[in-house]
Amino acid sequence: MDKKSITIQNLEAAFAGESMAHIKYRYFAKVARAAGDEETARHFEATADQEVQHAFGHLDLLYPKDKLTPARALELAIEGETYEYTEMYPKFRHLAVEEGNQAAVAEFDEQIAESKVHAEAFRAVLEKAAKRFAALTKVEERHANAYKEVLARVNAKAKSAA
Repeated sequence: MDKKSITIQNLEAAFAGESMAHIKYRYFAKVARAAGDEETARHFEATADQEVQHAFGHLDLLYPKDKLTPARALELAIEGETYEYTEMYPKFRHLAVEEGNQAAVAEFDEQIAESKVHAEAFRAVLEKAAKRFAALTKVEERHANAYKEVLARVNAKAKSAA
């Protein structure tokens, strides 16, 4: 297993923190709006938007766009969702059971099920993309072969004319 550099670990932690702040501020805006405080709600939403931009900045360093393909993004998403339903949420669920927190157990059960669905959906998109690419490759090969045949005929004609 490759050990991640401290900087990469810090970027991941910063990304998690900015992402969490974004969602938390969206939630706080919802609470403020429900309480009739539109000004506070708008302030939380504006700050949440800024937190997303901070998170994107960290992601640009963690997953440089010039090295990230849609297929790789799907693979990373599948890995993340699979981790959630095979390791993270089951561990959290176990601890919630031990503490007798049934609301948390129910929440973790729901997240386990949804993470499975998400992973399968990403996997299906990846498989569909792979099939499309394979089909495209066959079409391109057919075109290349047709061009080779035409070139061979043109070269043969040029030889016989010379």
